[in-house]
Amino acid sequence: MTKPVEKNPKQTIHLVSSTNSPEFTLFSWALAHSSVIGLDAEWKPIRTHQSTFPTVSLLQIACRVTADSESSDRHSYELLVFLLDLLAIPLPSIYDRLRDVFVSPEILKLGFRFKQDLAYLSSTFSSQGCNAGFDRVEPFLDITFVYNYLQHQQSSGRKVPKQSKSLATICQQVLGISLSKELQCSDWSQRPLSEEQKIYAAADAECLLQIFDVFKARLEKEGESVQKGTKNRSSVSSLGLKQILEAPNRCKAILRNTFCDASELVRTGMVFLERTPATEAAIQGNSSKGTKQMNVIVLHIIRKYSDKILLEDSDKEPKIKKKKVKKSPSGMTHKERLLAEVDDWQGPPPWDSSLGGDGCPKFLCDVMVEGLAKHLRCVGVDAAIPHSKKPETRDLIEQAHKEKRVLLTRDAKLLRHNYLIKNQIYRVKALLKNEQLLEVIETFQLKICEDQLMSRCTKCNGKFIQKPLTTEEAVEAAKGFQVIPNCLFNRNLEFWQCIDCNRLYWEVGILGMDLLYFSCQSLLLCN
Repeated sequence: MTKPVEKNPKQTIHLVSSTNSPEFTLFSWALAHSSVIGLDAEWKPIRTHQSTFPTVSLLQIACRVTADSESSDRHSYELLVFLLDLLAIPLPSIYDRLRDVFVSPEILKLGFRFKQDLAYLSSTFSSQGCNAGFDRVEPFLDITFVYNYLQHQQSSGRKVPKQSKSLATICQQVLGISLSKELQCSDWSQRPLSEEQKIYAAADAECLLQIFDVFKARLEKEGESVQKGTKNRSSVSSLGLKQILEAPNRCKAILRNTFCDASELVRTGMVFLERTPATEAAIQGNSSKGTKQMNVIVLHIIRKYSDKILLEDSDKEPKIKKKKVKKSPSGMTHKERLLAEVDDWQGPPPWDSSLGGDGCPKFLCDVMVEGLAKHLRCVGVDAAIPHSKKPETRDLIEQAHKEKRVLLTRDAKLLRHNYLIKNQIYRVKALLKNEQLLEVIETFQLKICEDQLMSRCTKCNGKFIQKPLTTEEAVEAAKGFQVIPNCLFNRNLEFWQCIDCNRLYWEVGILGMDLLYFSCQSLLLCN
């Protein structure tokens, strides 16, 4: 039901591996013409309780620049994503430039829980002789704050508690796209990077700007009433400051006009944007350099909503927790002994016809491999998840036994309960979801046919209504519980609906899901 991601014609990905390359020249130019950028970083997965910070392999910087610097047309903006290969570029050659960007008051930096990334970046650059690394990023806006703000607005003023959501969840709820985290734990120290890794890394930085656009548009919409007051401002401009303040109700009216054109405010002698060092330098930079125009809304966001990241000395050292490990007389830990005793699938599964089963594979994915359930459902395999978010071991065993499912897990401790439900517990060895899917298919010799692909609801495991819905039918079916993005109305798409939860699906280029789809297609060829 999915198809390959259609690359945005106004978005390009540039891998920067040398300071003498055209990509680096373009990168420098983009920074000089951007007032908002998105930041993210990638590194090789680390073991728990590691004594040193990991080496950052890739730094992603997304910039939205104007193709024509003299144009004010919002449609002329182009999105450029730069992937800085920190394993190839001599770090001292870019240290000063990055440090200046991180603290530049002319550039608003966006990130998602970027403090950890900054600590790792600081350690990486320090190890290459770049002084003390990095200690701050300002002005900075965390996308988590943007999400909480948008949620509060949608609740019609009702107080909404702050929520800790993943970036994938925020993208789904704000942008209506699925941001796959499939390659998050891939080895980013390996070169060359695959095309899939480049697309994944770019998407993480690009989505920050897209979410910010929603936030900025919301603020602009809230400021529409200011534009309606332009006539009042023209009369105000001829008055002195004392007359303005003494006029009844006029001061309040002006205070509400925080989103009006800056030239109007200056002309009336009333600039209500707070003159913080960041906004002051940004305003001076706009007038002197002329390289980029910082939108008044962006200045307002910096003044009212931006924050900063500060690294203390304690943040630059990993927090090591020593864990006592009990070893058996053979010298093996308890976990190692369990893995040595029960490591391969013993079979047959409970659905085997020789055991009275119906021949239909059924799995139960515990919380450690819950994401695998979604992938199994995409290829039409019945895959359940625990009934509760924090299930007890006995609850998992009871559910697997009652529903005749094989319990999939990465927890070695669960293997010792294999005697309770024989041949119904399997330890998944692979780390990445795609590899886990292939492992399960090969281990249990599952037969995947084309009719099964995308035949189950990834949300609840239910099956789809066989007949696809038209756009009109889908809109009617979605009323009250699901919003269909307006951009889909003119694309002549077909919709599918889950029989159990009524959730609607449509054929779009979901970020990351195309990789799974093609993996499924390759499985068909193998079978």
